[in-house]
Amino acid sequence: MDEYDIYRSPLEGRYPGERMKKLFSPRTRASTWRQLWLWLAEGEKELGLPVSDQAIEQMAKNLTMTDHDFEIAAVEEKKRRHDVMAHVHAFGQAAPEAAGIIHWGATSCYVTDNADLIFLRDGLDILLPSLAAAIQELSSFAWENKDLPCLGYTHGQPAQLTTVGKRACLWIQDLLMDLRNLERARSDLRFRGVKGTVGTQASFLQIFEGDHEKVEALDEIVTRKAGFDSAFTISSQTYSRKIDVDVGHALASFGATCQRIGGDIRHLATFKEIEEPFEKEQIGSSAMAYKRNPMRSERMCSLGRQLDNLALNPVHTYAAQWFERSLDDSAVRRSTLPEMFLTADALLILLRNICSGLVVHPAVIQRRIDEELPFMATENLIMAMVAKGHSRQHAHERIRVLSHQAAEQVKMHGKDNDLIERVKKDEFFARIQVNLEQLLDASSFVGRAPQQVEKFVGIDGEVQAALSKYRKVLASLERSEIDK
Repeated sequence: MDEYDIYRSPLEGRYPGERMKKLFSPRTRASTWRQLWLWLAEGEKELGLPVSDQAIEQMAKNLTMTDHDFEIAAVEEKKRRHDVMAHVHAFGQAAPEAAGIIHWGATSCYVTDNADLIFLRDGLDILLPSLAAAIQELSSFAWENKDLPCLGYTHGQPAQLTTVGKRACLWIQDLLMDLRNLERARSDLRFRGVKGTVGTQASFLQIFEGDHEKVEALDEIVTRKAGFDSAFTISSQTYSRKIDVDVGHALASFGATCQRIGGDIRHLATFKEIEEPFEKEQIGSSAMAYKRNPMRSERMCSLGRQLDNLALNPVHTYAAQWFERSLDDSAVRRSTLPEMFLTADALLILLRNICSGLVVHPAVIQRRIDEELPFMATENLIMAMVAKGHSRQHAHERIRVLSHQAAEQVKMHGKDNDLIERVKKDEFFARIQVNLEQLLDASSFVGRAPQQVEKFVGIDGEVQAALSKYRKVLASLERSEIDK
């Protein structure tokens, strides 16, 4: 059957990067199983069990699953109705000297669960530098625009002014929380190790004829070979599915951040204040040729929502487990774990692309400020009048009347806000006419926003402190591009 005649996941085909797709590929999974079987055999041999040099050599030479190996495994699984045992037999055919000792003392979860822990670790190792790069790129944007005033919004309505850079820092602060969450999830990971059918290591205690020290040594050897500092002392047949919950929560939280950032950018694009990158020949609409839709941000919101929903599966799966293990966790985890990481990877590609190419339109921003600033400046005008000897209450009342008149022109007649023109023509405000330009300077309404940006993303700020461990890898990461 032609590849275009069968369903393929749009997630895999369109959005994530090659490294993440390879990590969760069938070949990587099956080859990792073989690597785990080799580490087990090497450890057993090191501790005195009868494992031949030829067996080790043949296993080591056949670690990577070939296409032919997959065909053999498919035939075996159809016959045996057990995927792990199908791969045991396929590996035995590739390494016949080892056929009798492959999987010695192990249960299926020795390979499936330990492999999944390796994939969780390596997947986080792919995501973390990319997230750090997104934070670095957005920090550069914040620094460049730290002094550029713009409207702030509360309740979706114009509020006091902030700066473009300060708003970006709101996004960065949330991304730093995601960075810490993912780092914690990564550091909390431990290996399942060599634990047997229900986690008691009974099979290995029998193999080593009651020698507890050798059982513990085997666990330590395999854990070390897998690149983990430690293994769980306590496990059932599986590692606790609570691990999947914790990793899923960290990923889902990042997905929520992407939705928040994407939503803000989409609103700003509606205002025409800020736009995401737009290629020279990119088409915004098949019908409306003039449109520049924020499709990256929209996609980011969509995939962020998908990631949030995917993370519910580990929660329900963990809650549904019985005693030492029930197999209702298997099918859902086969799809959920890879898709969480593939979706997070896709989000980071989008986020980096957007953050490294945001387009700011200062003239539009200023025009929107000019529409609202007269109302915001009324408090300054009142204070200036008081400083010139006028009654605060009289100044307040006069401003109130003029403000309502100006608002009527805007709301009822669709005209520009002419409050300042009314102030200029009103003799009551004659004493502050020479100060009006200064009183209406937008930069005087942003408070400490520029200084907050400098403190936050500057050389000694918390952003750079959080990114310090990623310095070398950040230097080697290329700018994120989207060609899908």
